[in-house]
Amino acid sequence: MISVKSKSELEKMRLAGKISANALHYGGQSIRVGMSTYELDKIIHDYIVKNGAKPNFLGYGGFPGSACISINNKVIHGIPSKHEFIKDGDIVSIDTGAVIDGFNGDNAYTFAVGNVSEEAKQLLRVTEEALYKGIEQAVVGNRVGDISHAVEEHVTSYGYGVVKKYVGHGVGTKLHESPEIPNFGKPGRGPRLVAGMTIAIEPMINAVGEEVLDNFPDGWTVLTKSGSLSAHFEHTVAITSDGPVILTKPTII
Repeated sequence: MISVKSKSELEKMRLAGKISANALHYGGQSIRVGMSTYELDKIIHDYIVKNGAKPNFLGYGGFPGSACISINNKVIHGIPSKHEFIKDGDIVSIDTGAVIDGFNGDNAYTFAVGNVSEEAKQLLRVTEEALYKGIEQAVVGNRVGDISHAVEEHVTSYGYGVVKKYVGHGVGTKLHESPEIPNFGKPGRGPRLVAGMTIAIEPMINAVGEEVLDNFPDGWTVLTKSGSLSAHFEHTVAITSDGPVILTKPTII
């Protein structure tokens, strides 16, 4: 069942989104060569808690971190580790969120660290562009497929692979709600978008091929089957009569 939020519930979603966005932004600002992903996760955790919220990833399905931190060919769900260190030239995807007053925010961004390759720069640019192409379609009267098609059309025009096994989703009192928001599909298909819906749009895009490996020994980490780079960008978006509203825009500098 798709949840439609009231005006007061949307205000709670705004607060959850704000804290989530600022935690992600602060984490990105804190990245430095040589730091462990565990240290980065702690920075994000402490920011969320300091602002009166709880990290909604921590303990979710048994996940041990407050953020998924996925480097280079890791697509999603990378577990923070004291033994994994960020290097110059890495691309680092951080996916995190916060829950406050019973409502969730969810967002992701892939950060370039130091001297990244031109290949990596283009992948990041195109994937982020695809996120906003999808958001442009998140309007009352459209269907989920319009979002999905916009994302897919943009990234495949560059020859990139759209991850199909993992998709976006509704967000609200639960971190993952209906409907699913795939990054591929046909326009005019799927649930119709109505005012009050809140959804996470999150392109997960591989430089080569769509296939992924999710049999990593830790039970969480998802890798590109090709071994190529992967990028992940995500916003929580409210569908309103005035157009899409991004709830996870950072407000800190």
